[in-house]
This record gives sequence, C-alpha cells and structure tokens, in this order.
Amino acid sequence: MEDRILLAHGSGGKLSHDLIEKNFVSTLGNPILNKLDDSAVFELCGRLAFTTDSYTVNPIFFPGGDIGKLAVCGTVNDLAMSGATPLYLSLSFIIEEGLPTNELEKIVNSICQAVNEAKVQIITGDTKVVNQGAADKLFINTSGVGLVPPGVDISGANAIPGDKVILSGSLGEHGIAVLSQRQGLEFNVPIESDCAPLNRLVAEMLAVTTNLHCLRDPTRGGLATTLNEFARQSNVGIKIEEDTLPVNEAVQAACELLGFDPLHMANEGKLVAVVASSDADKILAKMRQNRYGTEANIIGEIVEEHPGRVIMKTHLGSSRIVDMPVGELLPRIC
Repeated sequence: MEDRILLAHGSGGKLSHDLIEKNFVSTLGNPILNKLDDSAVFELCGRLAFTTDSYTVNPIFFPGGDIGKLAVCGTVNDLAMSGATPLYLSLSFIIEEGLPTNELEKIVNSICQAVNEAKVQIITGDTKVVNQGAADKLFINTSGVGLVPPGVDISGANAIPGDKVILSGSLGEHGIAVLSQRQGLEFNVPIESDCAPLNRLVAEMLAVTTNLHCLRDPTRGGLATTLNEFARQSNVGIKIEEDTLPVNEAVQAACELLGFDPLHMANEGKLVAVVASSDADKILAKMRQNRYGTEANIIGEIVEEHPGRVIMKTHLGSSRIVDMPVGELLPRIC
C-alpha cells in the first residue's frame, strides 16, 4: 500500500519527528538546521534584505519544475532583485492529508537541487498537516535573508529618462508550461517552465557596475505588469519595441491559439533591468555569458513623455499602450 501523509504526521509526536528527520533534515541538513531548535541563530553584519512568499501552484508538478523548485527560486530571485546575495531561507509546508510520501520526497529532492545551485541554506522551517480537502495537496511558504553589498541601491523608483531596459530572456514559458499541464494540452514543441535561480546572474551584472537602477523578475502579471510598476514608481514613461522582445515560437503559437498576450504571461527565471545607457552594452554582454541570460536583449528605454505609461511600437510600426492585465489570467500559477 502506498505510503501517504497522515494527520498524525502533524501532531508533534513521533510521526512528526520521523517525517522531519527522514524527509527534510536528511536531505536539506546543515549545521544550523540540524540543531532543530525553535529558531535558527546566525551572525550577519551589513545591510540586509528580507522577503517572504507563499506558493500554491496547481498542479504541484509541471514541465521544468515543481512547487519545491519554484519556492526556492522565487525567494532567491526576490532577494537578488534588490541586489542582495541570498544566504538563508526558511521553509514551511502545509500538507494535505493523503499526499503520497514519494511525491513529498520528490519535491524535497528538487528543493535540495535548487538550494545547491543557488548556494543558499535552509536553516529553519515548519510542517503542518491539514484534513483532506482543506488544502490542495501541498502549500509552501518560504522567507529569505540576504546581504546587500555596499553602494548598491536598486529600486523600482530609480528609473531615469535615458536609461535602457534589458530583458534577460524569452517570455511566457512558465505560464504556458503550467497551463498545458493543468489542462492536458500538448504542443508540437514541448514547453518547459523557465524556473531558475538568478542570483549568480545578478552578481555578474553587479560586477560590471553597482549602479543598476531597477531589477525585477516578471512573475504574475508578466513583463507588462513589471514595466508598469517601474513607470509608476519612478513617474517616468517607458517605450519598448515589439521586434526586440524574445518570445519562444512555441509560446507565441500557444498564446495565439489560446488568446493570451506573452507580455502578460508569468515567468519564473527571467529578470528586467533598468540601467544607465552608458552601461547597457557592457551589462548586456556580461548577461549573455550566463546560461540564464543568453537571450538577453535591450527592449526599450525610459522617457520623459507619458509618465506612468508603457508604450510599445508594434511589428506594424504603430504604437499601443501596454497595460497591466485585468483580473487573473491563470490563477494558482505560483
């Protein structure tokens, strides 16, 4: 009979301890986590970045990743977008009674691979089990702490007219990958999520110059939402060109078939950077040397006109307003 998570695994008793030791500590262990105290104790000095996020993606496994990899990469990337070097994460599980333990083990192994690639440590966490039907298999909450190097000041409010806008790679792969798995859609060319940790890419960009103005990973709401956030936070206009936007042919075809705009689709392994014009080419060249930036491209610039608005020059030479999506195109995407 297949082993499954029981309510007793969340009781705090022997089954809880067995679950933690066998499924979590044995795979994710390190000197701080292994103490299993009520809080993790560590030393840091300097400016800190702190973030937290919750992951409820449906389904929990999708082409190119799963909820565990997504949780680690999402939190690592949120820290990296402020220029921080991610160091420590917390990891909390809300598990629905009846989840097969082999699925939990697969997710924990995926988490282990992600933290190893990002070179971070999980140093504290929590596990709760809820009645069957009270959750959808598994929810994960993560928080992260990182160190911000001296001289780094990255914010969505720092864009200046004349700055260039750089996108690190093709759009929409995560959104379409999750949708295809959820709906049982098959495409001639398989589409996988771009889920990936971007902290090394950001570190290499900062090695070129610490004067990066804005960074953000365009997750829910896609590139359109991120650019509108920059425009509003900085009270500037943004002009982009459709011909410069990298979009995978399979993603473009899927979006046309389903009536979606790639600009609105979620990404989990891409970043948008706003940088001084004088640094743009150097930063772009460095990004293209990284496995997660090979398709990086300058897609537009910051302008004084139409503050708070994003305008795109289309393939046809006309211009259109790029606004945030209204409503939730794909619920439970991350």
